[in-house]
Amino acid sequence: MEAAVNIAKRTSSGTYIKQVITIGFFFFIFGFVTWVNGTLIPYLHIACELQEWQAYLVTFAFYISYTFMALPSSKILQLTGIIKGMQVGLLIMAAGCLLFVPAAMLRYYPLFLLGLFVVGAGTTLLQTAVNPYITKLGDPARAAQRISIMGICNKFAGILAPMILGAIILKNSDGLLAELERLDVVARTARLDELARDVIMPYIVLTIGLCIIAFGIKYAHLPEITPSGEERAVNEKEELANAGKSHNGAFMLGFTAIFVTVAVEVIAGDTISNYGIYHGVRLDVAKSLTSYTLASMLTGYVLGALFIPKLITQEKAFLYSSLLGILLTLLAVFVPGQASIVFIALLGFANAMLWPAIWPLALRGLSGELLNRGSAILIMGIAGGAILPLVYSWLAHISNNQLAYLLLVPCYLFNVYYQISRTKKQVYHA
Repeated sequence: MEAAVNIAKRTSSGTYIKQVITIGFFFFIFGFVTWVNGTLIPYLHIACELQEWQAYLVTFAFYISYTFMALPSSKILQLTGIIKGMQVGLLIMAAGCLLFVPAAMLRYYPLFLLGLFVVGAGTTLLQTAVNPYITKLGDPARAAQRISIMGICNKFAGILAPMILGAIILKNSDGLLAELERLDVVARTARLDELARDVIMPYIVLTIGLCIIAFGIKYAHLPEITPSGEERAVNEKEELANAGKSHNGAFMLGFTAIFVTVAVEVIAGDTISNYGIYHGVRLDVAKSLTSYTLASMLTGYVLGALFIPKLITQEKAFLYSSLLGILLTLLAVFVPGQASIVFIALLGFANAMLWPAIWPLALRGLSGELLNRGSAILIMGIAGGAILPLVYSWLAHISNNQLAYLLLVPCYLFNVYYQISRTKKQVYHA
């Protein structure tokens, strides 16, 4: 809290707004590169002639990098500071995007996955920096509100990404599928090679854009978040006393909450296209269904930014959103036919206030080394977006795509438990 107060003292309201806008732009960037995965899944499914479960390795490769990179990211930020760490993260993302060029030229799926892993690694470093940064950049009671604003930027990018990339790489997709069925082996291979190369130009543009932004950060004049002398003394004393053990339980609960929250976000956003195809929706329409999930999520973020904490606390918003997620999941599973797709899209609304509320709950009272460690542990939880979509695809294989969504129910139930347990702990310590 002291760190946030110190920043507030050093900045005017105009400068503060510019800083929030700058961080919002970063959320837009990794929102764009994250949510294109929903379009890459059906695209690579076709271009690389994959089975359905293999296509979901797109999300696995991207999100598993968070597990490998979270703790190294914390160390990198200790060496570079948060601002330079943001630059490094953007450059790593650019390198990953550039790997799409040889991957597309060779039409080699493992190289696509490597590119996604590297992009995810850069995004991990960037997220490890900006999530605690925006949490500490102002009044702690409004932390969820600020993260909601960041979510608006992130999910607005998520709406645009499938539309833009889908229009480029899956244009006339229904006609493409019919064409591929008519071609012999040689002609089909040539057509798929051509399809794979369609992804080159968008990812070259992303590479250039990320490099420009990385080198332009220094002109944003973002302040470093550094703990006060009093906070450093308290943290050093706590570290010597118990090496942070008092925070371990809270970190692990926060890790699990992030794990299941990212899982429900990714499953709702990245499986909906294939789910639409499962129910007979044309690929020309299904390729952009991720945008509907993200649009409903954007609506939730806007409402969160407007009404937290004026009308509802961030803790209650988290609880009610989790309960709504359970209701919408059950409706998606038990409502027959294409109507159930609507409830998968509406899960975006229920998911909107989960991520913003976890960060202030889990990082309350932390600064300096403990803040970096806590942020890194929470970021590792993003691996839920790698693992549980594969569990979903396995459940879909042994049952069907609709019943597999029951996987989301225990995820939301854990978040209900997390909110209640953290609230009880706050009341106890108060």
